[in-house]
Amino acid sequence: MKFNYPYGATPVNEDEAADLIPTHIYLQEELNEYEQANILIASKKYFSKSYKYSDILTFNFLLEVHKDMFDETWKWAGKTRKTIKNIGVEVSQIFDQTKNLSDDVKYWIENKTYPNDEIGARFHHRLVKIHLFPNGNGRHARLITDILMKSLGESIFTWGNIDLYHEGKIRSKYIAALIEADNNNYKPLIGFVRL
Repeated sequence: MKFNYPYGATPVNEDEAADLIPTHIYLQEELNEYEQANILIASKKYFSKSYKYSDILTFNFLLEVHKDMFDETWKWAGKTRKTIKNIGVEVSQIFDQTKNLSDDVKYWIENKTYPNDEIGARFHHRLVKIHLFPNGNGRHARLITDILMKSLGESIFTWGNIDLYHEGKIRSKYIAALIEADNNNYKPLIGFVRL
C-alpha cells in the first residue's frame, strides 16, 4: 500500500505499516475511512460516559483511548512509538514528558491558572508535541482534549468543523496555530478550537 500524508502528518515507517490489520485495504482513502469508522466507535464509547479530569490525565487512560481509536486498524494501537518521528520528544522521554503535562494540567485546573478553553488548547498542543504514538497523534489529542473539556463542564471544541486529516485551508490554519503555540503564542490555537 502507498501512503499519502497531508502536510504536518506523521508518516509510519515500513515496520509500522506492516502492522496494518485489515488485509483488504490498498488505497489511502480506504484506510482513512476504515480508521474514521474505528475512531467513531471509540468516540461514542467515551462520550457516553462521564469522567473526572484526574482520571483522564493519566498515562494509562491516554494509551487506552488510542487503543480504542485504532484497535481494528493497527496492531500498535495504544502502544507508544519506538522510533524518532518528524515531530516529538525522544522516545525515552515520552512517559516523563506526558506525566509532566498531566501534572501541569491538573495544577492549571485546580488553581484556575487559565480559562478552560486555554487549558484545553495548551493541553492539546503539548500532547501533540510529545507525539506518543507512531501515528494518529493529532486525532488522539483532539479526542482526549474533547473528553477533558467535557469533564470540565465545557462543550467540546469544534476544531474548524471539518476532518482535519485532509489537506485544505482549515488544516493549514490548524497547523499554523500549533506552530505559533510552539513559540508560546496560544492565541491562534485558542481561537481555532472554537472555529
